[in-house]
Amino acid sequence: MFEHIKKVSSAPVSIVVNCAGTVAGFASIIDTTEENFDKVVRVNLKGIFLVTQEAVKAMLSGGVQQGSVVNISSLTARIGMKGLCGYVASKAGVVGFTKTVALDLAGTGIRCNAVLPGYTDTPAANRMTQQQKDDVLATIPLGRPGRPREIADVVVFLCCPESSYMTGAVIEVAGGIA
Repeated sequence: MFEHIKKVSSAPVSIVVNCAGTVAGFASIIDTTEENFDKVVRVNLKGIFLVTQEAVKAMLSGGVQQGSVVNISSLTARIGMKGLCGYVASKAGVVGFTKTVALDLAGTGIRCNAVLPGYTDTPAANRMTQQQKDDVLATIPLGRPGRPREIADVVVFLCCPESSYMTGAVIEVAGGIA
């Protein structure tokens, strides 16, 4: 991927947002299959590792002075969620990974931060049952789901020079859930 970017762009990669993710359905720990658990961890955590590793190599070899990696995790990494053991474990792993990469890259000019969205009005959230949605909404002090644009605004901030003193930060965008 980064070799292709080098071919089509004269500027080196300086910003990467890892935003892919999957949920293999809701199931208790007893009913979660190893195959589903592995699939979720492979996409949600290993995918971020692989993209970040290549991005950082490209940034360093390209002489990037100010780079930014932003990883999308989930509020569930901090609070858990019934029936999503693989998803929650993978997103908690993203938080630890982000903090470690930030330490590894300190002094290089490349920062690494994470965003933990709460319940957000997306097609993925629409797979929840109405009861699940109602239960989650009842926990949000602002009383509504987040909007994708609200998450994107935080990501954009983390990619801008205005956040140049932030690395290893984990920012919750979750309507006030404590």
